Amino acid sequence: MNRSEQQTLLAEYRRHLEETLLPFWMNRALDTERGGVYTCFSNDGTRLVSTDKYSWSQGRFVWLLARLADDARKGLISGNTDAYLAHAARTVHFLSEHVFLDNGNCAYLLTEKGEKKEAFPGRGHDVSLFVDCFVAMGFAEFGRVSGDRDAVSLALRMFDRLEERIADGDLRAEPYTLPAEYKSHSIPMIMLNVAQTVRDALASAGHPREAELSERCVEYVRQLFDTIRQPDDTMREVLYADGRLDTEWRVGRHLNPGHTLECMWFVLHEAKRRERTDWIETAARIARKAYDIGWDEKYGGLLHYVDCDGGPPKGIDKGTAFDRNVAETWDSKLWWIHSEALYTTLLTYRLTGEEDFWALHRKTRDYTFRTFPNPDKNVGEWIQIRDREGRPLDRVVALPVKDPYHIIRNMLLLIELLAEA
Repeated sequence: MNRSEQQTLLAEYRRHLEETLLPFWMNRALDTERGGVYTCFSNDGTRLVSTDKYSWSQGRFVWLLARLADDARKGLISGNTDAYLAHAARTVHFLSEHVFLDNGNCAYLLTEKGEKKEAFPGRGHDVSLFVDCFVAMGFAEFGRVSGDRDAVSLALRMFDRLEERIADGDLRAEPYTLPAEYKSHSIPMIMLNVAQTVRDALASAGHPREAELSERCVEYVRQLFDTIRQPDDTMREVLYADGRLDTEWRVGRHLNPGHTLECMWFVLHEAKRRERTDWIETAARIARKAYDIGWDEKYGGLLHYVDCDGGPPKGIDKGTAFDRNVAETWDSKLWWIHSEALYTTLLTYRLTGEEDFWALHRKTRDYTFRTFPNPDKNVGEWIQIRDREGRPLDRVVALPVKDPYHIIRNMLLLIELLAEA
């Protein structure tokens, strides 16, 4: 990539963020009275179907607002830093008042006013530790950018509580909780990102536990490379707890190329920080393998799931929600996967200089921007969920929300990377 291409790309990503993505969320989705964001929109963005607030998305939106404020303050994007931080603070207050349960964990779902609500009737409010991960990251990033030490301290307490729960085997993650004899790629992956985000907030506050959190980042990278990564450089999503592979169960056999690519930029951030060229080389191989096995040569784009041997997922169906998800959505083309791939390919190119990653970035950008952005400019954002051929699907993936986290986060990261370079 030459300087002219870099400047053009930077301008394109900044324009897309400011003219297509942010107007949707800032003009129609903020709860300016109570804090938080409305995310229960139809896939095409034309209808708000519920005012419920999934805590997962609320925590992630705090992170976005804080990062938008930081980048606006630095002049990387246009926007009002104070306005972004003010709504982030309202949302932090809303969550602090309503999201926590008596045991310190987070409720999965809140009403518009903050009452706790069961997302899965009869299963309670405390149904996914990933909610706590995203709330902790939101508080940490808000604390880092705003200088709010109380928010940083709360994020640290949440991190400690998460590690306690994982050590005790409390890995509940509805609707895809695994049996006790299995473990998931998603745990060390998300905990690496949580540890990095809290570590950076501690550093900004001059907190004495910064070094400890930094070492936890190293440990999570080791888990990812030593256990989740396989000799062929695939990242297994589900393994037996002792590290063995389940070659019979469909869920044990499936791979998630987008998850792998997202995870690799977490690793690459840590590798860059520590000047670990060996980690960079390993992450690059893993990212390349994700494309080799996940790219749809017939219709373009990255498939949601593939079998460990390539192609549609195979294996025994145990009748779980996870089985159904893998079987029914394997050939979907999803917004979050492609936004993560955009950033990972460009970052890997920057860190390795290998031209094939620049080629992958261009290929992914071409597919992404002809497939996902809403053609109705009056609505904006993306039509996020597509079928294999790229046609819109009216389907729920994970949560019944239209969550801006992945797209806006990766646009910001791309802008930061290009501006830095």
